[in-house]
Amino acid sequence: MNAKELFMNGEFIPANKGIISVRTHGFAYGTGCFEGIRGYWNEEEQQLYLFRLREHYERLLRSCKILSMSLPYSVEQLIEQSTELVRRNGQHEDVYLRPVAYKGDEIIGVKLHDLRDDYILTSEPLGNYVEITGLRCGVSSWRRIDDNAMPARAKICGSYVNAAFAKTEALQNGFDEAIMLTHEGNVSEGSAENIFLYTNGELVTPAPTENILLGITRDTVIKIAERELGIPTRERPVDRTELYLADEILLCGTGAQIAPVIEVDRRPVGSGKVGPVVRRLQELYFDIVRGKHPEYSAQWCTPVYKK
Repeated sequence: MNAKELFMNGEFIPANKGIISVRTHGFAYGTGCFEGIRGYWNEEEQQLYLFRLREHYERLLRSCKILSMSLPYSVEQLIEQSTELVRRNGQHEDVYLRPVAYKGDEIIGVKLHDLRDDYILTSEPLGNYVEITGLRCGVSSWRRIDDNAMPARAKICGSYVNAAFAKTEALQNGFDEAIMLTHEGNVSEGSAENIFLYTNGELVTPAPTENILLGITRDTVIKIAERELGIPTRERPVDRTELYLADEILLCGTGAQIAPVIEVDRRPVGSGKVGPVVRRLQELYFDIVRGKHPEYSAQWCTPVYKK
């Protein structure tokens, strides 16, 4: 981490001073929620764009509501804190911001109410989270968490243990990434990515009721596929074997970006190579996040450095 500063509980402080106690409730019990936000450096413009910053913070506040948390900041204040932190760190490269809201009391006992809500924001360089030239995936034996147990529509810190089980199993079995099923046996998502299948001329993706995170990159794919390629998206239950018959598959997320899948359970997806639709979506996405599409820049890209 090359950051000089971070933001913690209302102030910018030296990065090495961002310390919590080992007795902190959020650390001991996973009672926190977070966002992952990418910033993309545009060399030609000498500008860093934070992608869909507003939507990320709106989702963070929704996660807080589910966890009975309340932050003393508006979305506008959270946005300003983010751009100011990157400027203070002097980062002129692709970055990853992680805002975390967590229960800060140092007590023993599981609950969500009558606890102090703390907040920290960090910014650090980040390259590719997963391979973006073709993933080999395996369907996981670990089922996706259920809304009535650990709601996936909130980015709850503790819930990512579920993802860690699936990801480690996939890697140890020789795959690059996991695909998780619901308890009913329907496709849900990757270990930390939403999934799309391209089949019969349309994109198909699991519905919000399939215990998915309502991804911001997911929403971006749906919008640019329709607007730029004229390809509609159908949200519905997806059977496991549909993965084997799809023409193309992609995983997506802030970390994963747009990651083509070329194999599932050692069966090739389509030709076994990155298909034309996913390739074009990936190209569009990387141009958009770097501010190269003016029609999207004003809406989705927040410049850090003032001209």
